[in-house]
Amino acid sequence: MAVSRLLRRFSGRDSAAIITPADINRRLEILDDFEHAGIGWLWATDAQGRLIYISENAAEKLNRPVQELLAHPITHLFESDASTAGDRSERPLNFQLTARNRIVDQTVRFTLSQPQGRGRQTWWSLSGHPKFDKAGVFQGYRGSAKDITTEHERKLVDSRLAEFDSLTGLANRHRMDKKLESTLAAYKSTKRSCALMMLDLDRFKAVNDTLGHSAGDTLLCQVARRLERAVGSVGEIGRLGGDEFQIILPDCDDRGKLGELSNKLIQILSQPYIIDDKRATIGISIGIAISPFDGVDKLDLIENADLALYAAKNGGRGQFRFYAAHLKDEAAERSVLEEGLRDALANDALALHYQPVVRTDDNVVVAFEALMRWDHPERGPISPNVFVPIAEESDLINGIGAWALNRACMDAMAWPKSVRVAVNVSAAQFAHAELIDTVAHALQTSGLDPDRLELELTESLFMGDFETIDDIFRALKDLGVRLALDDFGTGYSSLSYLRSAPFDKIKVDRTFVESCTQKDQNSAKIIAAIISLSDALGMETTVEGVEAFDQLEVVRGMNARLIQGWIYAKAMDQETLLARMANGELSIIPDGPLRHRPDRRSVFRRIGVIHDDHRYEALMRNLSKTGALIDGLLNVPEGANLVLDLWEGQLVVCTVTRVQDAMIAVEFETPLVSDGAGGLCTRNRVSSYLLASVAQANAGTAKSKPQFMQVAAISNPATMNFPD
Repeated sequence: MAVSRLLRRFSGRDSAAIITPADINRRLEILDDFEHAGIGWLWATDAQGRLIYISENAAEKLNRPVQELLAHPITHLFESDASTAGDRSERPLNFQLTARNRIVDQTVRFTLSQPQGRGRQTWWSLSGHPKFDKAGVFQGYRGSAKDITTEHERKLVDSRLAEFDSLTGLANRHRMDKKLESTLAAYKSTKRSCALMMLDLDRFKAVNDTLGHSAGDTLLCQVARRLERAVGSVGEIGRLGGDEFQIILPDCDDRGKLGELSNKLIQILSQPYIIDDKRATIGISIGIAISPFDGVDKLDLIENADLALYAAKNGGRGQFRFYAAHLKDEAAERSVLEEGLRDALANDALALHYQPVVRTDDNVVVAFEALMRWDHPERGPISPNVFVPIAEESDLINGIGAWALNRACMDAMAWPKSVRVAVNVSAAQFAHAELIDTVAHALQTSGLDPDRLELELTESLFMGDFETIDDIFRALKDLGVRLALDDFGTGYSSLSYLRSAPFDKIKVDRTFVESCTQKDQNSAKIIAAIISLSDALGMETTVEGVEAFDQLEVVRGMNARLIQGWIYAKAMDQETLLARMANGELSIIPDGPLRHRPDRRSVFRRIGVIHDDHRYEALMRNLSKTGALIDGLLNVPEGANLVLDLWEGQLVVCTVTRVQDAMIAVEFETPLVSDGAGGLCTRNRVSSYLLASVAQANAGTAKSKPQFMQVAAISNPATMNFPD
């Protein structure tokens, strides 16, 4: 009895709570409760994809009246989020609706602009299914949605942290690796090119040590912004960690343009940085490798770009290098040179050579610049561009700098008192606490008048604490020595240095002289402006690098009073210098070519010469941007069109301009470009894919009779009468 009463009571209560399919009003009530609870919303479209229903609460969430949303195509209101679509250009929501697929948790973004003051983006998770009538006719979509804005924004933040550097906002190593790997994989099948730049900041450690890590972080952020402005949208920039950066440049194999971009980056990033009212100056070295020429997969390309970067740093920093097959890991080589440099310093095996600075009015020598030389017992002469950076990064620079100051002052004592000596002081040596004592000791030991010692400084020393730099300047001026700003005009803020530093002289950089005779350059105007500025400030000006009479005429026309260059003399050792002085040669008559032409570097290099369908082997004797001297071919007529194979895919189309026996001079159809190492290379290369296919196509085919005769190269090309 009790059980039956209980069942009846339960049955009655249950029947009152149950909502049957026929109870339309109660069902609508539940749907209203669901929509207003904010758990989710409902939506529907007609067969044309137009929105015919959306929950009122959903419209309120979008800050739009329901009537403003209805009748619009749903694809005009919402679009799939790119971060969830694999960065594809198509719109997955539109695709799904067009295909009448079932939609499950599709992340979409509300596309209409938000009302004034409500700029936050809105993301929804959209689900739905297509509706068909009994005849199978499509009626539209019915679905649900919910707001996932907070969760999606958190996901975007997490994704960004995983792929972007938290300090600079640039892509991190993980993202750059994925980008490079996917790009190379996609380009391999289509034989497209991709350039990779590896960048490393020079002297960044000094900023951290001098101004602190916080200043270093600020500097890295400023570097990132400058990189973004310089590179723009042509490449993706990443920070790999520390002071290492990387740039991926798809569809780029033009080494001329890459060299121009590299020089642009070097100049822009070398401009001083203002950090907490202090000034910091750094530099940058760049290594470049290009796929498919220098590697077809990620690891090979990165390794080769790193090798090029290492070569740039060892070549003197502030430079760029292209990868070449002869580059190897230079760590062991550097270690050997550093040890040899230590021995050279200890055994007094270094030497100073002196190049005269000549007064233009009467061609009288007024000074000599001391230039360091190192003749390695096994490797021969080592360039200062190679061993000076090694000395700067080790503890050798101060010892070598002190030796140079002492030797230069002692040597200058044997010269007439009217002649000064100029000694270069590196930024690393300038910042050392012993510099003042070193200079004072050199003057005291030699007995040289302080006014006869000129210290040549570069803009790179203007880094860190300006108060310390000013103190060093004052101490040097108290000793009575002269100060010269070397390589003037190559930086962006030289005028600010002149405003604060007590320089006695400005040296115009040789790069302006090299192009001062070219009408399409502004170099002559820049030289004139620098000389006028120097005169206004009461300073002397020395113009460096004058080699030909046309250059001499230009700089004299700009009122240059002091000139240094090969047109007067190359650097000479003390013995030669004293012998010339003994003969009364304090006056030097200029002697050199009438016209300056691009450097034609002496080389000794086997190359291939292609004519019609025949290939010859020859010897290249010298090379410039516009032509070369080729030895070893007879019967070559003037005007013949040739293709030079300089190896590694470097093919040069040229025309024979002069012929004498087995020696021919050729002019290039397209000028060569700088390889960043003082050498030259072709602007573009022929892909290894194409070379292989051409070789295969030519295999076994008959060739025409060769028109030229291949002979042994002559022993003394200097006897050939090829005028400049």
